[in-house]
Amino acid sequence: MKKIKDNEVRWGVIGVGNVCERKSAPAMNLVPNSKLVAVMRRDEDKVRDYAARHGVPKWYTSAQDLVDDPDVNAVYIATPPHMHLPYTKLAAEAGKPVYVEKPMARNFAECQEMIAACEKANLPLYVAYYRRALPHFLQIKKMMEEGAIGEVRTVHINLKQVLKPDIVVHLENNWRIDPKVAGGGYFFDLASHQLDLLDFFFGPVQKVQGFAVNQARAYEAEDLVVGSFVFENGVIGSGNWCFTASQSAEVDEITIYGSKGKISFEIFGKGEFTLEKDGEDRQHFELELPYHIQQPLIKSIVEDLLGRGKCPSTGNSGARTNWVMDELVKTYYGF
Repeated sequence: MKKIKDNEVRWGVIGVGNVCERKSAPAMNLVPNSKLVAVMRRDEDKVRDYAARHGVPKWYTSAQDLVDDPDVNAVYIATPPHMHLPYTKLAAEAGKPVYVEKPMARNFAECQEMIAACEKANLPLYVAYYRRALPHFLQIKKMMEEGAIGEVRTVHINLKQVLKPDIVVHLENNWRIDPKVAGGGYFFDLASHQLDLLDFFFGPVQKVQGFAVNQARAYEAEDLVVGSFVFENGVIGSGNWCFTASQSAEVDEITIYGSKGKISFEIFGKGEFTLEKDGEDRQHFELELPYHIQQPLIKSIVEDLLGRGKCPSTGNSGARTNWVMDELVKTYYGF
């Protein structure tokens, strides 16, 4: 069933910053039956420049003006997390489906408000956990479902980064380590991708326990998180995230252990993974990633809106990831 009246999705983007240069917004003109028709940013010079460079016909400095544009029938919110809730409400009140950047919000409670606003307006809500649509992760999921490593037993996340990690964009105003803007620190920005992908692989997490601290005191947010979690399907997981490690200690790895082997991969690297099975040689797989990394997920959203497919990343799944993160850091923030 179609979720919009039109036969094409005409996007309006709120907050055309760095993520919109290559990762997301340009793909909206490459997906069939999809167009980027309007962009918004409060800085007039920057939004005019973006529109000119990317061939976008309309630009605004007011989010209200963008969502009220009759040509726009879907809204992509690409701002930092503290504005996801108010802008989702704004778009929902205007009757426009919402695609929001990750993490979905600063906390689970805000996610629930976003879901409620879209449900009240009978509108779909999608979240930019684009790894759910990337080819190597789809292949890993398929291989596990086909029994490549036997019965899945446990999974471990290991992420160690230096104080200023290369895997994030560093801005003059580094909102990623400001809990008032981001909800937490680099953990919320980076671990959200990892935890959401595991939700995609194994389903919802049922129980969580964790500890979060600030050891280095380089900023306000947590810089070290450890925890364990149990999925509804019985798989048990653990994670260790440190964002003040040495350069020699840097690592980005998830390993899934089964009764007959294991699969290991990076979240923030190339489209590669390894498979090791008992009695067999180690296998290495490498798949090409799309130039615009969000394009496969955006394609699924367009198809979902037009009644031709289904998007794997929704408000409900995105909110589950926020709930897990809240549980892992609540010892630090006291909620």
